Order: sequence, then structure tokens, then C-alpha cells
Amino acid sequence: MDTEEKIAPNEPAKRKIPNQQYNEELERLQVELVKLQGWIKEKGLKVVVLFEGRDAAGKGGVIKRITQCLNPRICRVVALGTPTEREKTQWYFQRYVAHLPAAGEMVLFDRSWYNRAGVERVMGFCTEEEHQYFLHACPHFERLLVQSGLILIKYWFSVSDEEQERRFQGRIDDPTKQWKLSPMDLESRDRWIEYSKAKDEMFAHTDVKHAPWYVVEADSKKRARLNCISHLLSMIPYKDITPEPIQLPERTSKGGYVRPPMSEQTFVPEYFD
Repeated sequence: MDTEEKIAPNEPAKRKIPNQQYNEELERLQVELVKLQGWIKEKGLKVVVLFEGRDAAGKGGVIKRITQCLNPRICRVVALGTPTEREKTQWYFQRYVAHLPAAGEMVLFDRSWYNRAGVERVMGFCTEEEHQYFLHACPHFERLLVQSGLILIKYWFSVSDEEQERRFQGRIDDPTKQWKLSPMDLESRDRWIEYSKAKDEMFAHTDVKHAPWYVVEADSKKRARLNCISHLLSMIPYKDITPEPIQLPERTSKGGYVRPPMSEQTFVPEYFD
């Protein structure tokens, strides 16, 4: 049974990952991500990673840990908002194509063209004809991407209804996270079954050999982050081409430079001593 519908009551709970173990493993993986970044740039790879799943499934947290130590000029995040009136008249995939990577880049899509198979389908933002066109066109679109030399990796974050409810409540109670809970999220909460059916139909059409879905069990945020990053690293064979540490030369003399008086500059007040 899909964990998104219900977790079996007799299923044994997985152990919690201690904070120290989590932090140490995350640090190790982030070092490997830096190595992967260097390999992508050196070899001119074009990498696209899609992050899809339920609201509050933890996609943003994983993306944040992936990019935390990387160069934003090489690894960038794309999180598109509501399409403009002009974009609504374009070929559906057009506005996503504009954000695909050039050689030596990795792009992480925080939600992607699969919006049409999920939120747009459930909320009625697209017609049935548009939805069916997407389901049949998407595998061909992704085949073209892969055949062009692009590396495409798709993740679906699976979270139970109980855990999603707990996270929604946490967002309500935390002033720094309230912005994450939109009216759309609340609406999706009442349409759990519809989203499940839409996801199943999406998988039936788009979980294909040349672009398979990889499901991340996401009830545990720590476990999901470590598992997802580990899997991402395993998907792209890379070597450590980190250059030797730079030896800093001795500083040259100031050459007679005199700094202007500090009274002529405006400083930020020192709120904290």
C-alpha cells in the first residue's frame, strides 16, 4: 500500500537518526557534492533534477542541503510561479525549456512541468484535453532531452497523510514558516485522494525506462535528505578532480595607500556588541 494513502498500523517504526550521525553524514555528502560539481563543470555535463511530491513532503529541505555548499553559477534552483497570461498561450513546456542547463551546469527544479499532472489537474487549472496531451507528450519530450545528452533525474517525495498534517500544524505554529502554508496547500489537504489518483495516473504514463521516477520515502526528513543526496551522487559517475590547496603568497605592502577618514563613511549601527 502506498505510504501516501496510509501507513500500515503494524509497520515497525524506523529508528531516529541521531543528530551527530546525521550532521556528520550530511557533511560528508556535501563534500562529495562539491566534487560532483567540479566534475560537471570540467566535463561540460548538463544535469536536470526534478523534485516533485506532496506539499510539505520535504523537497525544499533537500534542495537547500544540496545547494548549501555549491556554486550558484554551476548549480541553480528553478522554482517558477504562476504562469503569466502570455506564458499560458505558449507551448506548455516552453517556459521550462528556457531554464534548462547549458554545458557545465546542474539545474534543480523545485516543482517542474509535472505541475500539469498534479496541481493543475486536481485544481482544475487545465482542461482534460490539456492534461491528456501532457501525459502522452511528456515521455516524448523527456526522450528528446535525454537524447540531446542531458542527464535527467526525477524524484517523487512520498509522505503519509499523518506526517503531512503534523508538518502543516508546525508551519502554523512557527512564525518563520507560516509563509510556506498557502491557501492552495490547505485546499490540497482536502483533496488527498484526488492527488493520489492523479499521481498514480502520472506514474503510469511517465515512469518510463529513459526517464524513471525515483521515490523517496520522506516521513523522516533526515533520512530522506541523506538517501536522496546519496542516490543523486550514485547517478552520475564522477571523479575527484579537486585542485591542490592554494598557497597564499605574502601580502604586498600597502604602497603608500591611506584610507579615507572613517567619519566620511556611513556604517551600519552596531546593534550587537
